[in-house]
Amino acid sequence: MTNLVVRTQVKDLLKDSGMGVENMSGDFMDVLDEKVKEIVFTATKRAKENGRRTVMAKDL
Repeated sequence: MTNLVVRTQVKDLLKDSGMGVENMSGDFMDVLDEKVKEIVFTATKRAKENGRRTVMAKDL
């Protein structure tokens, strides 16, 4: 599977947060991408269980 999360956008988000944290460890993006995939798969499962073929915000 390809990566879902774009590194440059995450870097921009970190900078825009104003928290002073602007660097990521080498494994951060891999773990973040896995978390996003888990969220998508969980939402997909919920939609299917509710008889829908469309994933909706309420599935999150």
